[in-house]
Amino acid sequence: MAEKSVLQVEFTVRGRQAHASMPDAGVNTHRVAGHLVVRLDQLLHEKFGLSDPLFDPPASTFEPTRHDANVSNVNTIPGIDRLWFDCRVLPSVDLDEVKAAIDSVARAVAGDFGATIDVNYTNENPAAPPTAADAPVVLAVAEAVRQVRGVEPKIVGIGGGTVAAEFRRRGIPAVAWSTCDAVAHQPNEYSVIDNMVSDALVLAHLFVRDQ
Repeated sequence: MAEKSVLQVEFTVRGRQAHASMPDAGVNTHRVAGHLVVRLDQLLHEKFGLSDPLFDPPASTFEPTRHDANVSNVNTIPGIDRLWFDCRVLPSVDLDEVKAAIDSVARAVAGDFGATIDVNYTNENPAAPPTAADAPVVLAVAEAVRQVRGVEPKIVGIGGGTVAAEFRRRGIPAVAWSTCDAVAHQPNEYSVIDNMVSDALVLAHLFVRDQ
């Protein structure tokens, strides 16, 4: 019934490559990137630490994720590092404020080390308006789950994106429902066929309930 806003950020740190035995001759972008990650992690969680019990997890998340390879040998100080953050932000938080905080930290870290840090917002997707918990579609899906699966559905918002958001952006109340194990993007991620069949039965029950 609701999703968080998505903000994905690419950081390109540029310094000066040198031999590892002569660190003063270079600007170690691996070290700069490490400080950038720690300071972003601390500031973003402190500044945007609001909680909303509708969502699971209830707070905004700011995660360092991908890091590209820099140098291939162990005795070289890298002169360029590229890394990403994936941010899932509560709808009540203005993404422009998050971006301003990120830009401020990047400038400060770059200045501290004599490096440059380019910030590129590769994906900025503000949250769609939520579907009300008492909307007819929510009540209908919840009742179908109870009747077909014999369980009490949990009505929540999530950090991941769903196709329901595209309907809600067009003013159409929508929800998403699925049965899954909590293994998204983990090694050996899988989907249980019985769950997919059961979810299809929920949808079938929903479509024919008035016939």
